[in-house]
Amino acid sequence: MKTKTASYALIVPRFEDVLHSFYASEIIKGVSLSASHLKADVLIHITEQSGGHEDWLSWPILRSHYLDGLLFADINGDKSSLKKVIATGIPYLVLNNYFEEDINCISIDNEKAAIEAVDFLVKQGHKKIATIAGDLNTHAGKSRLKGYKEALKKHKIALKDEYIAVGGFLRGPARVAAEKLLRLAQRPSAVFAASDVMALETIDLAKKEGLRVPRDLSIIGFDDNPIALYSSVPLTTVRQPIVEMGQLGLETLNQIAKRQVKLPVKSVLPAKLVLRDSCAKINS
Repeated sequence: MKTKTASYALIVPRFEDVLHSFYASEIIKGVSLSASHLKADVLIHITEQSGGHEDWLSWPILRSHYLDGLLFADINGDKSSLKKVIATGIPYLVLNNYFEEDINCISIDNEKAAIEAVDFLVKQGHKKIATIAGDLNTHAGKSRLKGYKEALKKHKIALKDEYIAVGGFLRGPARVAAEKLLRLAQRPSAVFAASDVMALETIDLAKKEGLRVPRDLSIIGFDDNPIALYSSVPLTTVRQPIVEMGQLGLETLNQIAKRQVKLPVKSVLPAKLVLRDSCAKINS
């Protein structure tokens, strides 16, 4: 008798440039690697955020008994809709999020990584450290901002509201955020950007403002996105294991669907600070 091929859906939230997103492409790469190993089918569903993610439940294929489980690339903070999916009983796992509740999840230790990034800037002598935060509806965005704040508190550096700008992980808003920071009367000497895309916008704007990176402004990003290779200044950044998270996600979902693991399943993956040329010790 022929064994049924396992079939899973990868749910990817739609956002600006989703089809060119480093995060989405790396997750898909990792999931594809595991799907090949498991000889499983994977459907990719790009879901709309409007209407409370109603297509998480109304998507026709969910009612076809074809799918063995759902893998969420992210949920953008929509825990209420996620709980409705969980209530249907379908096997599931959420990536890029960590929950205290009994929810299956795999996340990256964003908070610790952000703390380490700011720690490094402090060791370089910086005290005027600003941040460009990501999408604060997401776990990653909130955790990286929390890590920034915790690091300042640890080093007894006063938190200044004007040093916190939000770029939402997007180029346009990040550039507006960078303009706000670089035109302050007390301009920061360093910026921790919650993504490489936002860090590169900051570098580009700094050059246009006549600032030298890193002599006048140190910058740290987050992702280790290949686009950083095209930066005029090699970018110090946080390398996060996105492909590995995608791989582990599908493998774990497969185990959940086959009832091979105890629930809830929770994993937190470490990230690593990668030192390049966009940071320098501050002039005393």
